[in-house]
Amino acid sequence: MNNTDGTKTLVRSRNGRMVAGICAGAAGYFGWDVTVVRVVVVVVSVLTGGTGVLAYLVAWAVIPAEGEKTSIAEDLIGSSRHDTPG
Repeated sequence: MNNTDGTKTLVRSRNGRMVAGICAGAAGYFGWDVTVVRVVVVVVSVLTGGTGVLAYLVAWAVIPAEGEKTSIAEDLIGSSRHDTPG
């Protein structure tokens, strides 16, 4: 989570993950309890008719995993740019 220069980076945590590590990563980044973050995600998902689930999936694609430099979305965009002729 912390870079060598002391700045914090939001990443999908490998420790304490249940699905993709989004809640565990956000909890570590903000210094909150992971259970509180998970409850907030569930409540938002229920109250918004599933929009919270969509936000979770977007976060899964956009936030890089712990130890990785790029996210899933960046990898997909980068590979599609290299595959196109031109």
